[in-house]
Amino acid sequence: MARICAICGKRPQVANLVSHAKNRTKRWVFPNVHKMRFTKTDNNSGKVYNDKVCTKCVKAKKVQKVV
Repeated sequence: MARICAICGKRPQVANLVSHAKNRTKRWVFPNVHKMRFTKTDNNSGKVYNDKVCTKCVKAKKVQKVV
């Protein structure tokens, strides 16, 4: 299952987990994406999409949730 936002394209990143002794190991940082039905607010077509959207796009009102 791909954890990619359909609006902004945000995807998982690789980061370092740093211990107290400064040992570094690789870890994944996943975006906060949710599967939802939505319409895009930039166009007025009213087309309903069913995809994964990150919470930053929802808060920025780039999408509108369809109930």
